[in-house]
Amino acid sequence: MPSSPGGFEMPLWRAVAVFRVASLAYVCLVALREADRYAHPLAGAGLVLLMAVWTAVTAFGYARPAWRRWPLLLADLGVVLAILLATPWVIGRAALHGGVPTLAVAWLAGPVLAWAVSGGRRRGTVAAVVIGGADLATRERISTSSLTGAILLLLAGAVVGHVARLAVTVEERLQRAVELEAATRERERLARGIHDSVLQVLALVQRRGADLPGEAGELARLAGEQEAALRALIGGAALPPATGGHDEVDVRTLLSRYARAGVSLSAPATPVPLPATVARELAAATAAALDNVERHAGGRAWVLVEDEGATVTVSVRDEGPGIPEGRLEEAQAQGRLGVAQSIRGRVADLGGTVRIASSPDAGTEVELTVPRSDR
Repeated sequence: MPSSPGGFEMPLWRAVAVFRVASLAYVCLVALREADRYAHPLAGAGLVLLMAVWTAVTAFGYARPAWRRWPLLLADLGVVLAILLATPWVIGRAALHGGVPTLAVAWLAGPVLAWAVSGGRRRGTVAAVVIGGADLATRERISTSSLTGAILLLLAGAVVGHVARLAVTVEERLQRAVELEAATRERERLARGIHDSVLQVLALVQRRGADLPGEAGELARLAGEQEAALRALIGGAALPPATGGHDEVDVRTLLSRYARAGVSLSAPATPVPLPATVARELAAATAAALDNVERHAGGRAWVLVEDEGATVTVSVRDEGPGIPEGRLEEAQAQGRLGVAQSIRGRVADLGGTVRIASSPDAGTEVELTVPRSDR
């Protein structure tokens, strides 16, 4: 689980630093109280000083996202293990057997919490097992209290890791929500601009030229069609803002933006959900096919959506002159990649297939089939 530079995770690192300082203060109190029972009190004072220095180092290091990596995490674990392994010699096994607390006491939980915050439950559990095992290994006799301490370490690693993971997940979702809101506001702003300018001009052209003969009347008709398409686009049938690839979108909503005079859309009465990434790419490939119909077949087309369970198929059919044999290969060789990239390339990236059936004077049918899963 990667660490983010701030947000909800940073307070957890501050909490770890506060815990280490507080536990270090408790270590000092215990050491002062039990120093006369230590086998090597000067060595004990040196280790307490080392713990104070290391507490400052970790507080400084973990506060910087670039430092929260394996070198510091492993060094943190190594320092605590070294202090634990030195405890029997510093305190003496007889004193430990007599009930003197270990030198690190609660301070040894520091790396467990750090590993949990940096990597979640699994990493925190691993650190807890290592530290708890080393702590039990320093004791000649495993008592109920020492075993309870190891279990508490294990629980702390799992619970804190789980909370840290939730914090990162919440932060990611909040970021996506902010981006979605910003995208929605921008789309609304663009829609207002289109409504105040382009739509009014298209409506004016359509009204003024509707009764004119010849090319002027044809331009008025086309202006009316484009006005209807733009109104559908800004009225809610636009592509949704980019979201995670696993969010589902009803593909009927995306394709409905292309329904206009000259383009008939037939779809199931129930939603046809697809992962957002798949749905957007399928809609874009359909738009490319309709663009070809507009340019080469007179603009009249029929779009059919079929939900086949594991796959979804969109068929685009026209009644144009058809595609001459070898024309697609010739166009690709000339660098005109509309079908090769905008249609076949998109669908192939989704793991789907494209079937093009065409015959002279009988029209063309482009069949786009994509799997339901998001590759």
